Amino acid sequence: MAFMLTEAQTVQALAALAQPVRLRAFRALVVAGPDGLTPGTLAEALGVAPSALSFHLKELLHAGLVTQERQGRHLIYRAAFDAMQALLAYLTENCCRGDACITPDALACDC
Repeated sequence: MAFMLTEAQTVQALAALAQPVRLRAFRALVVAGPDGLTPGTLAEALGVAPSALSFHLKELLHAGLVTQERQGRHLIYRAAFDAMQALLAYLTENCCRGDACITPDALACDC
């Protein structure tokens, strides 16, 4: 069964991403993949103070967009890919009235 978001969860996720540091942090965690990142590594990569990043990670965690796991003394944050996919699915559920969408970029592609 696919993970589905309610309208309220979708609004919460979009609100969490509607801040530059949180958006950059989420994107960095997506790039990191299943290995995730420690807050220190993420703070350094983003050029953000660790205390400020902690606040932003808490917001992403509360919105269900990231997960947190303790490994020994370290916390590892990962993008919640199921929530990300559910958010994208919610936003595109009725795209093009259910037909495959062909964008101008896709038409110009020689793929």
